[in-house]
Amino acid sequence: MTDIIADHRVSATLTDERAARDRASRKGVVMQAPLQFRQSVRIRRLAQRSRELAISGKRRLGTEEAPLGDHACWIHIGPFPELDQMPSRVNGYEATGESWGRDYAFLVDHFPVEIHRDERIVGEIHWEMHMVRQYEWPERVKEVGRWAAELGASGYSSLHTCPDLAIGLSQGWGGILKRIKESRQKYLDLDHPEKASYLLGMQLICESVIHFIERHAEQALELAAAETDAWQKQTYLRIARCCAHIARHPPRTYYEGVQWIHFAVMMDRVVGHGNGYGRLDLYLIDLYRKTKSDGELSDEEAREYLAEMFLKLRGQFFSLGGRDAALKDATNEMSFVVLEAYDLIGDYNNLGVMWHPDIDRDFYNYACDVLARHGESIPVLVNYDLMREAELRSGIPEEDAWKVVYSGCQWFCIPGKEYCDQDVNSLNILAPMKRTLASAAAYEIGDFEGFYALFEEELTATAEALRTWKNTQYELLGSLWPEMFTSMNSHGPIERGVDMVDNRGVDYQYTSVNILGIPNVADAFHAIKRLVFEQRRYTLAEVEAAIETNWVGREPMRQRFLNEDKFGNDQDDVDAIFVRITESLARILGSLKNLRGQEFRASLFHFQGHLTPETIGATPDGRLAKEYLAHGINPQVGRATTGLLATANSIAKVDQRKFQGGPMQVELQPRFFDGKEDIWTYIRDFSEVFFRKGGIQINLNIMDLNKLRDAMQHPENPDYQNIIVRVTGYASRFICLSRAYQKEFVERMNFEGF
Repeated sequence: MTDIIADHRVSATLTDERAARDRASRKGVVMQAPLQFRQSVRIRRLAQRSRELAISGKRRLGTEEAPLGDHACWIHIGPFPELDQMPSRVNGYEATGESWGRDYAFLVDHFPVEIHRDERIVGEIHWEMHMVRQYEWPERVKEVGRWAAELGASGYSSLHTCPDLAIGLSQGWGGILKRIKESRQKYLDLDHPEKASYLLGMQLICESVIHFIERHAEQALELAAAETDAWQKQTYLRIARCCAHIARHPPRTYYEGVQWIHFAVMMDRVVGHGNGYGRLDLYLIDLYRKTKSDGELSDEEAREYLAEMFLKLRGQFFSLGGRDAALKDATNEMSFVVLEAYDLIGDYNNLGVMWHPDIDRDFYNYACDVLARHGESIPVLVNYDLMREAELRSGIPEEDAWKVVYSGCQWFCIPGKEYCDQDVNSLNILAPMKRTLASAAAYEIGDFEGFYALFEEELTATAEALRTWKNTQYELLGSLWPEMFTSMNSHGPIERGVDMVDNRGVDYQYTSVNILGIPNVADAFHAIKRLVFEQRRYTLAEVEAAIETNWVGREPMRQRFLNEDKFGNDQDDVDAIFVRITESLARILGSLKNLRGQEFRASLFHFQGHLTPETIGATPDGRLAKEYLAHGINPQVGRATTGLLATANSIAKVDQRKFQGGPMQVELQPRFFDGKEDIWTYIRDFSEVFFRKGGIQINLNIMDLNKLRDAMQHPENPDYQNIIVRVTGYASRFICLSRAYQKEFVERMNFEGF
């Protein structure tokens, strides 16, 4: 089999600078010119189709009234037409893995098979499980949730973990199916019907995936038989050979490897939205090297296969770089190819480059150059060594900790071995802050230390409410919403007969907890410390009354609270309170154990809670009720007044080894770099200093605010239809966001200088 089909629709041409570079001699080369690629006619057509699907709303995530963006994997074509024939509707709903598996298999078996002209990576989905199967918690669980929410704790469990695709790449779906059948027979022999039933559901899922891929092979053969264009006919035949093989067997070539990963991620997305997918460069490097050495793969094709996958999968999270088992730099040729694939299309996928001090300099230079030129916070830059140390600190052994990957938004985990329940659990620490204010006023607390001690008591109460709430869910999660497809590419579930979300389904089952409002609470506590306890200018009762009335009639008082030192300006007094709050969170949550016997871990980030200020009300930092809250651990908008470096210094004071992520969100206008050459060098130097000082992640947008404001008014303008921004932890087309998200984005802090 050959990977090369010569045709003008296949090849992409390079700039002279790029063409002169030999990938084999990249090590140690200092990049002097930006690398840029020109799209072939074929890739331009596929990119245009993807763009049209996004803009039309067919890839919308969220509701039509409040879209979160255009990064859904599925393509909307209307409701699932066979809904009434779903097994759980015909035979009755059961909260079991077998029932769940039957519904998944039925859904996939009824997916239409579509292969479009020009494409070589095939496969699309149109529905997800939550659209067709009940995900409804019993009333007793909801009751606990309402109680916890009153205290500031919330979050239903839903995906947000990371499978290990190396399992399927090495075993193939046929190998996985064989293991499932063997394990099921073992539990039948051991008279363990529950585990055998769960594994039957998993078997049905695996068989449906195999049949889905085989149907693509059959469809490709039919298209080839009717095709008159020689290139297109050969392409259909090649798709048929590829799908016929990888439906049951491990991929043999790089092309088959990319197609296998595409199907794997897409089938995982049938379960729902939110997972990460591991180190794409390590998954593909052996197949890449073999196919290259056989003379069956060009650089252009290597890029284009991945570019096609990115265009179809949309905003899925992959990692690059990091270290290997010997803690040596893991960067390889594929690390470059993955970035080049994104560079080729300039669209988006959520790629993360895992930096460490020993990273290949040429690769990191290129990553920073791609980020500078596209300006879309792609790739995200993350600190690998800190992620690994955070996993070690949580008790993950050395032999697994090195495998850590950036997996989504701000979080990380061990692929296939860790269910971290990320991005959906949260503490709104403004709730315990307000209870503290009320209690301290009632008890007439006279000093800040007494006030902070009360806060820790209230924070503990909120954290314990979250534990009760999550444990109530964990009792039922394995039967209510098992992640059975993800479990097939995880270590443990098949042999144990237990889903990865269920007790001991995988080895590591920490509960990650997003935190809302840390900068606001830090600013508020600093102002209270100064104006109430040190200067005695106001009483706690007056502060409580002021925020309850949204500062009405107290504007001079509000201005005093507003003008106290604020987090994000490298001022030790307020930054020390910020750090103290994070330490309290780490200690309190770390002391709690979930139903699986493992700890709760704070994530210094919140997906979108900062966009709902009306549920919070005014706060003692001088913030009015209508104003957005601080985004993650980034300063409240308008309060970082001493430059980018000062803000970075403030954020880097946190000991990130104690947390599961906490990104610095940076918005820059192009004029930030006026008069500067080689912009990527500024990004490289800034990021490396930040990481060496203890920062863990940088999300960097370079956007013209005037252009974004005009795009809000004229989304039909073609110049605005491919503007990509990093919203919170994910990227999206700007014009596909809800008005509220667009408004919040253009109102963010834009730094004007270092």
